[in-house]
Amino acid sequence: MTAAFPALLPTYNRTPLRFVRGEGSWLTEASGARYLDLTSGIAVNALGHAHPALVQALTDQAQALWHVSNLYRIPAQEALAEALVAHTFADTAFFTNSGTEAAELAIKMVRRYWHDQGADRTTILTFEGAFHGRSTGAIAAAGSEKMTAGFGPLMPGFKTLPWGDHDALRAALDDTVAAVMVEPVQGEGGIRALPDACLKGLRDLCDATGALMVLDEVQCGMGRTGRLFAHEWAGVTPDIMMVAKGIGGGFPLGAVLATAKAARPMTVGTHGSTYGGNPLACAVGAKVVEIITADGFLEAVRRKGGQMRQQLEALVACHPAVFEEVRGTGLMLGLKCRMPNTDIVKAAQAAFLLTVPAADNVIRLLPPLTISEDDITESLRRLDQAASTLA
Repeated sequence: MTAAFPALLPTYNRTPLRFVRGEGSWLTEASGARYLDLTSGIAVNALGHAHPALVQALTDQAQALWHVSNLYRIPAQEALAEALVAHTFADTAFFTNSGTEAAELAIKMVRRYWHDQGADRTTILTFEGAFHGRSTGAIAAAGSEKMTAGFGPLMPGFKTLPWGDHDALRAALDDTVAAVMVEPVQGEGGIRALPDACLKGLRDLCDATGALMVLDEVQCGMGRTGRLFAHEWAGVTPDIMMVAKGIGGGFPLGAVLATAKAARPMTVGTHGSTYGGNPLACAVGAKVVEIITADGFLEAVRRKGGQMRQQLEALVACHPAVFEEVRGTGLMLGLKCRMPNTDIVKAAQAAFLLTVPAADNVIRLLPPLTISEDDITESLRRLDQAASTLA
């Protein structure tokens, strides 16, 4: 072992903060300092830190059973699958441990579907700025040089199109294409939403050519935009959808939801997971779904999202040298910055406020869906403080 090389693989440029406790929208650092958290673990802690109902669900399950193989029926897994099918377009679900794993299954499902049809259709269209995970398949799908450099040869079968270029999409999407994979709202790409009309048009093009429509709602799903899933705003449904992050409320959990048509070729032995759908994860996930789909919850997300956006618009107007515009919907919001977004993230951190950068010089604001209106106001006060120090 080389003494100079760190024990923890240095693939993150970590901020020297060590959080030891979380409660609601707040994190406590080892020093005792309290930070207002607008990152939610990058849209993961959808119900905030240490939500009592999730703690209880996890504790109850942990005292009963942690893990059994998927060779056996798992009641908690079946219950979560039934809940997701009841609340979505899907006919079936497969559980994973992460969004990246969900992406891998989505890709396999597309290819297996066309193999079963006896058709040589393997190309999946994706879009510039996309993020689908960091496995070899997922980075090939995104096509970003930043993620793919040094990891070739890449998995073939993907074609990346310019974001928002309708002519390029129409030209590329013909009856040789297997599927189109897109995030209704790009998170890592800079809180860039696909307009409802575009999502509807994409569904129409897929229907006309037979291509499958695959939505990546890992970051924008599970209530983040004020609907259970972001595509609901456009009134369309996909054939396959990737879910993760918020569905586990902080516990590792992902899923692929699909129609029977798209999923039918995935027969016994075509896919599997050691930990996917384990009793602990599914007990927590079922409670998350129960809470988010309860009467009034998503309405409150929309109301708080409107309040936060209104205050952000005022912030931009007060600091035109720092901020350019507000993006996003619900509680998936972004500030396009005029000065380097990393400078603003650091200034906010100095004001004991946590934000996260994204591409296109944007900072993401992804608070818990349970954030209080008072905490929203306090977070904007701290953002204003940070902007004032930079201006």
